[in-house]
This record gives sequence, structure tokens and C-alpha cells, in this order.
Amino acid sequence: MSPGTTSDERQHSEYEADDSSMSSFEKSDNLKDLDGAVQSPERVRTRRRGDDETTADVDLEKEAERDVEDLPPTTRVVTAQDWTGPDDPENPQNWSLLLRAYHTVPPALFAFVVTFGSSVYTPATHQIMERFHVSSTAALLGLSLYVIGLAFGPVLAAPLSEIYGRSIVYKTSLPVMMLFTLGAGFSQNFGSLLVCRFFAGFFGSPVLAVGAGTNADLFPPQTRAIATSFFLLAPFAGPSLGPFIGGFAAQYKSWRWTQWCILFISVAVYLTCLPMKETYKKIILRRRAKRLGIMPPKGPTGLGAIKILLTVTLVQPLHMLLVEPIVIFLSLYTAFAFSVLFAFFAAFPLVFSGAPYHFTTSQVGLTFLAIGLGVTISCACAIIIDRTIYQKYYRQALAEGRQHAAPEYRLYAAMMGSFGLPIGLFWFAWTADNGIHWTAPVIAAIPFAWGNLSLFISTALYLIDVYGPLNGASAIAANGILRYVLGAVFPLFTIQMYEKLGTGWATSLLGFISVAMLPIPWILFKWGPQIRAKSHYPVMI
Repeated sequence: MSPGTTSDERQHSEYEADDSSMSSFEKSDNLKDLDGAVQSPERVRTRRRGDDETTADVDLEKEAERDVEDLPPTTRVVTAQDWTGPDDPENPQNWSLLLRAYHTVPPALFAFVVTFGSSVYTPATHQIMERFHVSSTAALLGLSLYVIGLAFGPVLAAPLSEIYGRSIVYKTSLPVMMLFTLGAGFSQNFGSLLVCRFFAGFFGSPVLAVGAGTNADLFPPQTRAIATSFFLLAPFAGPSLGPFIGGFAAQYKSWRWTQWCILFISVAVYLTCLPMKETYKKIILRRRAKRLGIMPPKGPTGLGAIKILLTVTLVQPLHMLLVEPIVIFLSLYTAFAFSVLFAFFAAFPLVFSGAPYHFTTSQVGLTFLAIGLGVTISCACAIIIDRTIYQKYYRQALAEGRQHAAPEYRLYAAMMGSFGLPIGLFWFAWTADNGIHWTAPVIAAIPFAWGNLSLFISTALYLIDVYGPLNGASAIAANGILRYVLGAVFPLFTIQMYEKLGTGWATSLLGFISVAMLPIPWILFKWGPQIRAKSHYPVMI
């Protein structure tokens, strides 16, 4: 999932305590104050020190101390029902900027290596066809089954993160994925290769589901766009670099080395997560309650909690895909754009290895670097749009007494990117079809990739702003399921479509579909408030 994602963000609202449950809490410089403060009962009394520090007159000093003792005591509330205040030192949003920045890096790297594992396989399809005596479509099942595995990440990630937290998901899921990748590399028959590829994707996908939740733990909504943009860059950069590295591995070594490359990168990435601290609010509060011997946070536990989570990550997303126009159309649009990216894993080798280009396997892999450049530009553009446009409307909303800017202001990147998709597709279609110099169709991938990621960044931010953490998690899960299912299916018919229609018309067909979908973010920007008012689910803004 993309990232995704996101399935655990709902807990930010589910376990919020009423303000009435908290009183003033004196900020302490270290958490040992909490340990010392908790006795039975949970409230302790503290004395205020006298202001007069002078030592010249002992009698005056004692008089001041007696006066201070007569003041009403200050009550410090120690609770695990919610943060003890806006400056609670255990709240990840109060960590230093350097520490928060570090905690955004491993999730992005994990998302990179997991999605890298999908496309690094594709340059080896010809060798796999020869080794196992299967057709090109059958060989591409190694890609499709891996991507199907990615689609169901939230189903595994939700119960794990609910019971054990986010940190343990990072530290356990990737090693299991590496074991199945090792099995894929050592496979001696086609069936075992496909089984290992599916489970490698399935056990790698939880990091995509909890990564967005980690960013939500670390940053408030108004400053989350930068971290979100970098995190969402990774699942697009991974597939673009996969064929580049896999092309050289397949050409100069063998198809098995495409799997070894996943392992090498995974080991390096895994080391970055070892110092990570827990960021999930519910788990932090639960550990505080256990440490201090106080009441744990309220809410469903055990099987009841897991049932709710599976509803949020599987049942409710499917329902939202049927009844919520915002979720339906944005999911279809982003799923189509994402699927075209995966279709290119089959189309680029077909186009560039044939006449008039005659690229080698490694040279075909180099063409995907244009997609990497496009998504990098998109990430930079999304940050610039957030700082120059969205933040302006956010400050204006605060000045008017509102807590949030209208969610439609998140759609600027999508509206701009909606033009990049058809421009890139038609550009690639007819430059490649007419045999124009290879630089022309390669450069065409840049606006396509720029529009693709711009659309997805806007969609993720918009859905959370509209539906809030709980239902927004379901909306993004719905988006992720549709994206990865279509992404798995498209490569299976891409070769046949290009052989029947030719490069020009096959790619133009995709371009015409993108033109038909282009108005979606513009319609939501114009009539979003009216559409939200008719939602079957509570809307946050």
C-alpha cells in the first residue's frame, strides 16, 4: 500500500480523552519526575519554592518559607488516558526536530526497498521464461503476485501495531520478507518462485501500512505535508530504480541476482530502524500505565480491538468504495495512474529492446531513471505548494478562528499533476511509435511520473483532512487496495495490448483514459463542500 498506510492513524481520535479528565501538569525536564510523582492515590502535592533566595537574613528567609507553606498546593495529574498536556515530553510531537526527522527516515527507506522488490524482478523475465519454460505473461506473475501481496498489508499490520506498536512492525516484518526473498532466489521450480514472491510482498507490506501512521505520530496535520511528501516519494522511487539495478544484475549475473539485490539493500535499510523508539500514542500510554501502576488508556482490547481494526482496514474500505463519491473517484484515478506505471514495466522492455532502439537489458533499465527524476520533482513541487499556498490558507483560517483550512486546498498539486499524465503518455506514444531518438520517449516519462505522484500526495492529504484519522485511514486503505490490485493486473495484458495496437495507439488509449479522469480533482476543488455534506460518513472539516 502505498503506503500506506495509514491504517493505524484512526487511533489518534479513538482514544482521545475529554479535557475534563486533565488538570494542569507541571512540565518536568525529565521523566523521572513522573515516577516520583506517582503514589497511591495518583495525585500528589508539591510545594512551591519561595522567591526570596537571599541568605543575608535568616529570619526573613524562614518567614518567607512559612508564607509559602500557607499557599494552596499545586496538583499534578499523572494519567495514561491521554497526554498530560500539550508539552508532554513523551508525546513524539514534542521530541526534538532532529529526533523526529530521524524517525521519518526508516519508514521511507522501508517503503523504498519493499517497492523496489516489485520491479527489480522485471528485467529478468526473459531468463525466467527460458529457465522455467513459461510464457511472458506467466513470467510476469512474479511481479503481479508480489504486488497483490502488497495490497493486503493493512490486514497484517493493523493487529500487529494495535497489540505491539509500530516499532515492532518495522523490526519483524522486513526479516520475514527477506527470508521469502531468499527462498525466491533459491527456487528450483516456477511454483515455488511464485509462492515466495507473493509472501515476500505480503510480509513486506506492513511497513507501507504503518509508515504514514508514524508520520502522523510525529507531526501535526498543518506541518505534515513535508514528511508525507518524502514518505510517498519512496514507494514511487523504489519501482523506478528497480529495473535500473535489476537490469545490470540480470544481464551480467543471472535472474537470481535480482533477488540478492533486494537482500543486500534490505540488510542496510534494516539497520537504520534498530534505534527507533515507539511513536504510537496508545502503546506509549499503555507502557506509561504499566510503568507507573495507573489505569491504562480506555478503549477496546484484545480480539475486540482487532475486530475493529480489520473493519477499518478491510470491510469499511470496501464499503466506502461503493458509497463515497470522493473515495470512489479519487481511488479510481490514482489506481489507474499507478497501474500505468506498472504497465510500463512490461511496455518499456518491449519498446526499447525492439527496433529501432535495440537496447540491452541494462540499457532498458536505465530508461526508468526518468521516472525517478519525475517523482523527485513532484516531491519538491508538493512541498513548495504546501509552503506557498496551503500554509497561507491555513494561517488565514486561524486568523478567522477556524482550526483548519478547507481540505480542497490540498488539491492544488493534483490539479497541476492531472495535466502531466496525458502529456507524458501522448508524448511517449508517438515519439516511440515513430522511432524518434530514444531521448524523446525517455524524457516523456518525466511529466508522467511528476503528475502521478502529485496526484497521489494530494489524494492522501485530502482524504485525511476530509474524513479525519479514523475514517480517513479506511479511505486510504480503500485507495491502496484498488491501486495495488489494478497495478498487479495491468502488466498481465500490457504486452498483448502493445502487440495488437502498436506502441502509439496502446499508449494513446491510456492517455485518453487519463484525459477522461483529468477533471476529477478540479470538480472536487469546485464542489467539494457540497459533496462532503452528503457523505455517509462523518467529515472532519
